[in-house]
Amino acid sequence: MARSFKLPDLGEGIHEAEIIEVLVSVGDEVEEGDNVLVAETDKAAVEIPSPYTAEVTGIEVEVGQIVNTGDVIMVFSGEGDQEAVQEEVEKGEAEKERKEKPSPEKVKAGEEEEEKAPVSVDKKRKGPIPASPATRRLARELGVDLQHVPPSGDAGRVTSDDVRAFAEQPEAEREPAAREARPQAEGMPEFIPGGHLPTLPDFSKWGEVERVPLRSVRRATARQMALSWSQVPHVNHQDEVDITELERFRKEHKAEIEEQGGKLTPTVFAMKAVIVALKKFPRFNASLDPESEEIILKDYYHIGVAVDTDRGLLVPVIRDADQKSITQLSIELFELAQRTREGKASLDDLQGGTFSITNIGVLGGKSFFPIINFPEVAILGMARAQWKPVIRKDGDGDWITEPRYMLPLMMAFDHRVVDGADAARFMNVVKESLRNPANLLFTM
Repeated sequence: MARSFKLPDLGEGIHEAEIIEVLVSVGDEVEEGDNVLVAETDKAAVEIPSPYTAEVTGIEVEVGQIVNTGDVIMVFSGEGDQEAVQEEVEKGEAEKERKEKPSPEKVKAGEEEEEKAPVSVDKKRKGPIPASPATRRLARELGVDLQHVPPSGDAGRVTSDDVRAFAEQPEAEREPAAREARPQAEGMPEFIPGGHLPTLPDFSKWGEVERVPLRSVRRATARQMALSWSQVPHVNHQDEVDITELERFRKEHKAEIEEQGGKLTPTVFAMKAVIVALKKFPRFNASLDPESEEIILKDYYHIGVAVDTDRGLLVPVIRDADQKSITQLSIELFELAQRTREGKASLDDLQGGTFSITNIGVLGGKSFFPIINFPEVAILGMARAQWKPVIRKDGDGDWITEPRYMLPLMMAFDHRVVDGADAARFMNVVKESLRNPANLLFTM
């Protein structure tokens, strides 16, 4: 019989993807392992290979469609015909519709118990909320977060009627229902992405507008930043460091690094300086588990570096950065950044970071306040280095004024895990490493 191909598991915590390219057509013969689709998750674009050597007899998705893990995306020839597969697709859709449409008994029961409190979700429930693609699409259109909708479907499945009923509730009634549906960890404020905001005005009455879907990387960034800002008490620490000698050293050696396929940037030195500080202050290389009230200290140093791409800001990770020389880091970071900009970074490239660095120096700006890459504890920001007149003592102890190359540094940290004094000490270690390149020479 014809064989169906369902969207496979694309990684931990990823349950849906947007189809951005279909690489084959009906009638094409493909080999097992040939790429047939490109799907974009909230982390990366992923090429999906064929599991069969066979003829493509059906394509069940189109570009721009959001599909969930387990949905049929393609059909391949087999020992029979495509009827069985088509029956499977139709059966799946019918099952979704059946679960979404309440039975007469449920409708009657709902009318009789109209005054009762809404059904709550199991308090231990975690992970994705069971709902069909149509229900998810409706929730997005109505601005409803499925995590807070009391379900009426089988096995806790949220239906379209549940979404509409929740969206029509007055704010006063919606708030307790949301709290009941998804209780927060003790001592943690409630996080409702984009929820309870005033309805936007009709902007089109003042002029032409264009609506662009908030998809993939941009959507993931919005969620991640809202989560981090709402859950983590951010504190910012600012300073600047004299990198005159470091810049002289960088210029002397950048050509030889380029010959080896790398790029010697200030970020590379910052990575090494950060690792020195992380080893002295391990709470900056940690995550907080509020449910167990534990700080998770990590004995590895995977440094994330923010990369500006056409798809949005992504943070690929250099693994075991403490075990690599400045030359190795220069090459690996350059190659990883290139893959990320080209959309070729793997999911593994974008996961598992313990501390992040973001450098906007090439774009300009004197300072900024970065947002922590949750669930990390801190992030280091770098702005544009500039020549400034600096008053300092010379070798004879006399005060002099001379131009020095000064680099602004900004660090945001989680005040639940570390304090301001810790941040100042951490930053001083980073500054000392950057101020004296001889401290990092042994890693070349």
